[in-house]
Amino acid sequence: MSESKYYLPEPSHWPLVGSIGLFVTMFGFAIALLNTTAPVAEGGGTVGSLAVVYVGLAIVIFMLFGWFGTVIRESEAGKFNAQVDTSFRMGMMWFIFSEVMFFAGFFGALFYIRQLSIPWLGDAAGLTNNASTHTYLWNGFQATWPLLNTPDPSKYPAPTGTVDAWGIPLLNTILLISSSFTATFAHHALKRDARSKMIMWMVLTLGLGFTFLGFQIYEYGHAIRDYGLTLASGTYGSTFYMLTGFHGFHVTIGAIMLTVMTLRMLKGHFTPKNHFAFEAAAWYWHFVDVVWVGLFIFVYVL
Repeated sequence: MSESKYYLPEPSHWPLVGSIGLFVTMFGFAIALLNTTAPVAEGGGTVGSLAVVYVGLAIVIFMLFGWFGTVIRESEAGKFNAQVDTSFRMGMMWFIFSEVMFFAGFFGALFYIRQLSIPWLGDAAGLTNNASTHTYLWNGFQATWPLLNTPDPSKYPAPTGTVDAWGIPLLNTILLISSSFTATFAHHALKRDARSKMIMWMVLTLGLGFTFLGFQIYEYGHAIRDYGLTLASGTYGSTFYMLTGFHGFHVTIGAIMLTVMTLRMLKGHFTPKNHFAFEAAAWYWHFVDVVWVGLFIFVYVL
């Protein structure tokens, strides 16, 4: 293909399919919330049927297979030139930037709660001019973190403990940092066209990633069962699960991306000079690894 021409794809139905899938997913989730049962304090708290949500997710997954498959076939047919490659790189960089801002919002919320809201409720000097603020809002409140007491335990049951940072979280940190190295080794092997080593490092990366997810699931079960730590456990529970849960979702997406890249490697799709799809997946994986380091420090350790 001429380097001076930009590849213009044929009109595609996949964006429409994806829009329908997302609409059905969110519509189903809204319907499920409207069918929520009684509050937790009254023995309820279960959302309604998620059947429509599953239908929407199935449509989205179908769209992903179809749309990504189309792009892969176009790439393998040699339809993409250097200009298209640049647009892909810029798109991936902006996507990762949006993810950075996404997590920045949650880290910012954690900072606000810990450094401003809790000291304010505890009547810390300099944060409020009303010495009795905490008396009216939450009488007897003690400004400590992790916050293991709630204003109304009948509605928001307080956890009885916290997750030990030096147990599974430390192990998961080692796993994810190691996976960044193995992904980098796979990249260098690809650039040397060392196929067997490339596959070996990718399989090891996937093993580390999925092991991380397995340990996180076990950790959640342990926290809920032994400490009563849930999303309803005050600000500590909500920030803990929002930050670690969304990160776990991103690790899942990254592991799926790397799995697809491994399958493509087995089919010989990449060359030492043409493998941006793998680079994009690796960028994303390194991003989730860096986010986890921040989570380990600010959620588990400090």
